[in-house]
Amino acid sequence: MNKRTFLLAFSTIIVWASGFAGIRASLLGGFSSGHLVLYRFLVASAVFILYALFKGKRFSLPQKGDIWRILILGWIGITIYHVGVTFGQQTVSAGTASMIIGSAPIFTTLIAVFIMKEKMEWFGWLGLAIGFLGMFLITLGTAGSGFSIGPGALLLLISAMATSVFFVFQKPLFTKYKPIELTAYFTWAGTLPMLVFLPGLFDNMAQATITANVSAIYVGVFPAAIAYVTWAMALSQGNASTVTSMMYLEPVVAIIIAWVWLSEWPSLLSIIGGFVAISSVAIVNIIGKRKRGYVD
Repeated sequence: MNKRTFLLAFSTIIVWASGFAGIRASLLGGFSSGHLVLYRFLVASAVFILYALFKGKRFSLPQKGDIWRILILGWIGITIYHVGVTFGQQTVSAGTASMIIGSAPIFTTLIAVFIMKEKMEWFGWLGLAIGFLGMFLITLGTAGSGFSIGPGALLLLISAMATSVFFVFQKPLFTKYKPIELTAYFTWAGTLPMLVFLPGLFDNMAQATITANVSAIYVGVFPAAIAYVTWAMALSQGNASTVTSMMYLEPVVAIIIAWVWLSEWPSLLSIIGGFVAISSVAIVNIIGKRKRGYVD
């Protein structure tokens, strides 16, 4: 990465990491998960509508052949991912949630092997096995006591899979659209299914604390809108495998922010699992792969 790409990716990771604590703060402040995810993406959608109106004719409309691809990726990368993250954080701390999401590059590698038909050395498979062990330890750590995996952790695992698909398959569209335009389309597409949570939204907003409302607006403007644009800019300018490797830092930053903001700290088992998962991702993406043709 050049300096500009690094700064874009690094600033995105900082903002995304704060989003886990922001979501958790809004939930603790009285928001229901469904109303919160809709609220923040109505805010994010409004940000992009204002931008499109400001740019006018300079804001490119999607080509007819790309509409379904944009819709599907928006549903996967925005709707499924954020609904899973928000509902998952009902029972999972912000720091632990960030560690589960931080395992997304493992799923990216699986996509590369089984869908993109890339080859992987034996130590790559070893890295994957270690990664799944790490995720298993993290999810066990969310259960508190007992040998079980909670529903919140499972939702977060689904979100990690969804964001992996989203990152891999959006890359070719950067040849046709500016990063901010593409992010706007994904956001609008992903917000539409969330309208199912509209009934009762305004009552929930009135009942929630001021802090919860401010947190919801913050995660709508910054992690859900601006950070997606800066990430798309970084992906469009650099090699996706290198840019995505910055996600290894996200759990560390998220844990620190959640500790300062919410006085939350993950369980020891989850922290151990996080270190295991992060080390495995490094093995898979730095050592184990022969090639990553889909991200060049």
